[in-house]
Amino acid sequence: MAHAIFDEMGGPGGDVRQAYRKLQSWLEETPLDILTLRREEAETFFRRIGITFAVYGEGGDPERIIPFDIIPRIIEAAEWKLISEGLMQRVRALNAFIADVYGAQEILRAGLVPRDQVLLNDTYRYQMQGVSVPHNVYTHIAGIDMVRVGAEDFYVLEDNCRTPSGVSYMLENREITMRLFPDLFSRYNVAPVDHYCDELMRTLASVAPRNCPGEPTVVVLTPGIYNSAYYEHSFLADQMGVELVEGPDLYVMDDIVYMRTTQGPKRVDVIYRRVDDEFLDPLTFKPDSVLGVAGLMNAYRAGNVNLTNAVGAGIADDKAIYTYVPKMVEFYLGEKPILKNVPTWRCSEKDDAAYVLEHLAELVVKEVHGSGGYGMLVGPKSTKEEIEAFGVRVKAAPDKYIAQPTLALSTCPTFVDEGVAPRHVDLRPFILSGADIRVVPGGLTRVAMREGSLVVNSSQGGGTKDTWVLKDRGA
Repeated sequence: MAHAIFDEMGGPGGDVRQAYRKLQSWLEETPLDILTLRREEAETFFRRIGITFAVYGEGGDPERIIPFDIIPRIIEAAEWKLISEGLMQRVRALNAFIADVYGAQEILRAGLVPRDQVLLNDTYRYQMQGVSVPHNVYTHIAGIDMVRVGAEDFYVLEDNCRTPSGVSYMLENREITMRLFPDLFSRYNVAPVDHYCDELMRTLASVAPRNCPGEPTVVVLTPGIYNSAYYEHSFLADQMGVELVEGPDLYVMDDIVYMRTTQGPKRVDVIYRRVDDEFLDPLTFKPDSVLGVAGLMNAYRAGNVNLTNAVGAGIADDKAIYTYVPKMVEFYLGEKPILKNVPTWRCSEKDDAAYVLEHLAELVVKEVHGSGGYGMLVGPKSTKEEIEAFGVRVKAAPDKYIAQPTLALSTCPTFVDEGVAPRHVDLRPFILSGADIRVVPGGLTRVAMREGSLVVNSSQGGGTKDTWVLKDRGA
């Protein structure tokens, strides 16, 4: 896994790669003070329309704007073809796995995935055993985090199968880039992303429950205005033209979900829920939850409502389960994986744990259920004291951690205070699965704004970029 850092604009030899040549010319033509002005305009735009995220537990006002880098990332058509085919293959396998572990459990009986790793997992919902879902799809909206380490080397870092966020930033990033730099945008033949919400609506409508009486009524269920991704919830509901609801706006009668409206009750058929499993139904999960709807699971089991993503889909984005995805592709699809996993040590296994503890200074160690860049150690960037403290945590609960080598994430040109400089990036494309499966060309590129940093999460100071997928070979 030892790689020199691959610069997506400069390439391995330092020559500007074909896709970036027009961008390079544009950067040479554009004074830095103009770039600075455009960056300030972008920040004003984000503040005006309220694109913020929340960081909890740090005191003060938690609402922040994610730093937006004005220089787009460019992906060639042939590269995207490989990525998108690999993503669709991977999501098909993940959906087959979720269906299996709540059904026949063939992969467990075959011994390819340890039974206890699944059935004793905190994200496994036994309440879903035997529940029939439309088209056998459990993760309707998947966000697959990827990194690039070479010209043709793409790795999947993790799978997000529950409630992946970030698509609103993908869409707003495109809008603002086109607004600020129409001259640059016009030089490229960029695949559009603005049809994402139409595709999302079609996907949700295609998974109407079996007892849906007609054209399905779709709603977006949010925990409310204090949730860190509330802006996205309201954005998606608005773009799809559906109601944004909270738990008290819905109720269940005779195993049918209704929405309270000024015209009276209205039946609801598909709920795009952004509420975690354990808060969805106080009669089934947390009895003190005020975010969900009492009786929702009974309506779900009865086939009168569909939930997207499905309850229990989180079993597929567990970071230990991630290590078995290549086996899932072969087991369920009979195919070789197109996209590679990052080699991973499972600390639940004695030999792996011993290796990890001996090499903490070289590895990235993550909590199995961690997210947002929290609960992780980047060994090469950590102090001796931090490494020792993290080692104590791993020893105390080894089954809660996995470890991976420190990848040399690719870099893209980024506008920072010193000017244009390379910064490390990753990519979260979004895959929609319903009656069929599709990938919108692009995704959320996250960028580590600090020099040398490998942590791209917004909660840890990372920013975002617009991601341009070119329609054809011409740049």
